[in-house]
Amino acid sequence: MKNLTFTILFVLLTVSSFAQKSEIPIQQEPTKPEQTEFYEPKVPRVIPGANNSAPSDAIVLFDGKNFNEWISSKDSTAVKWTLNKEGSFTVLPGTGDIQTKRNFGSVQLHIEWKSPEKIEHEGQHRGNSGVFLQNRHEVQVLDNNNNSTYVNGQVGSIYKQSVPLAFASVETGKWNTYDIIFHAPVFNAAGQREKAGTVTVLHNGVLVQDHFELLGTTEYIGWPKNIAHGKAPIKLQDHNATVSYRNIWVREL
Repeated sequence: MKNLTFTILFVLLTVSSFAQKSEIPIQQEPTKPEQTEFYEPKVPRVIPGANNSAPSDAIVLFDGKNFNEWISSKDSTAVKWTLNKEGSFTVLPGTGDIQTKRNFGSVQLHIEWKSPEKIEHEGQHRGNSGVFLQNRHEVQVLDNNNNSTYVNGQVGSIYKQSVPLAFASVETGKWNTYDIIFHAPVFNAAGQREKAGTVTVLHNGVLVQDHFELLGTTEYIGWPKNIAHGKAPIKLQDHNATVSYRNIWVREL
């Protein structure tokens, strides 16, 4: 019994000593509601847009009128894609990718797209395009209606990295929405990645990517790369299919 008492006393003294050395705060549990309530910092007011239109703090990248926010990825010249009268634009195959003039880090991105009504080709050649975050990380755009392909390259995938959680496309030729939350990767001064980028995607309101940690760049051939970089453009891909886009806006996070 004496040995047991001595052991308990020794443990208590050891824990107490450790707590003092570690400066672990010992706090009493709150006994009043106001002790767990705070009023700062003030939450900024954002006015939502109606019917997927841009909220008050968003940067509008395409409002249906012009390509003022975009340039050719190939040579930084004017965009050669087709501007449509109803407020959208369409890939002009062979003219190359386009990208934003502005550079972005972490963002909330809203973009609407539709595949061509006329069905042509199969697999990766049907309605193929892509939304590239920081010019490196692709969220796949593809017409997969009655059209199978490798699942880590189908619509809603993080190309060749993450299979979508669901297939949520609308009928071919009708408008889809992507709402994307992107947190950019973090690199240290030595160029080493300290924190992976993450992507969350809602496709037509359905969660298809849930805070996926990017492995690096989304490569067609080879493994993902992690070369240090800062803010970079948002890019849309010319993959020789007449995919259309409209109502594009972004909120910097």
